[in-house]
Amino acid sequence: MLKIAVLISGNGSNLQSLIDACEKNTIRGEIQLVISNNPNAFGIQRAKKHSLNCKVINNEDFKSREDFDLAILQELKKINLDLIVLAGFMRILTPIITESFEEKIINIHPSLLPKYPGLNTHESVIKNGDKKHGITIHFVNDVLDGGKIIAQGEISVRQSDTLQDLKKRIHSVEHAMLPMVVSKFADGSICKYEKIYKKF
Repeated sequence: MLKIAVLISGNGSNLQSLIDACEKNTIRGEIQLVISNNPNAFGIQRAKKHSLNCKVINNEDFKSREDFDLAILQELKKINLDLIVLAGFMRILTPIITESFEEKIINIHPSLLPKYPGLNTHESVIKNGDKKHGITIHFVNDVLDGGKIIAQGEISVRQSDTLQDLKKRIHSVEHAMLPMVVSKFADGSICKYEKIYKKF
């Protein structure tokens, strides 16, 4: 049984996709901890609705990134975790955490990395007239969106696509692929040497 922690900052729709997959036993695992850096994140309500252990660690309460990460690390180390999922977590982790959980932290990012690390990926796709867009699930290291790629999901950009259209379509890809990847961690079939690539 995979022991999972999920870190969030906002709506928590990817958290919900993991909750649903665990409850349906699509993922042979259990979310043992949810951490939000945002006390107003709707994802907190999702966690509480499913009676999950949820902690709010507000980054604004700390003087430095390191102090904030130490507080998170303290909570994470209370559980013998197998996997930490960053699901819309809008903070960059320091080596305090990334080196403590090497190859046990994954992130979902809304672009086909290495294209468009960081923010405003959908805007960049439209601005540059890209024909393809997608999502990347990758291991987390101390380089922003720079860890080894595990999986990518691709969509074709339609000429009529607006910013909201892209966001909606990309969310659908995220909600399909994140549970699939976490499920592969749970059953031991994830391959660190072969990238999963799917077209939607």
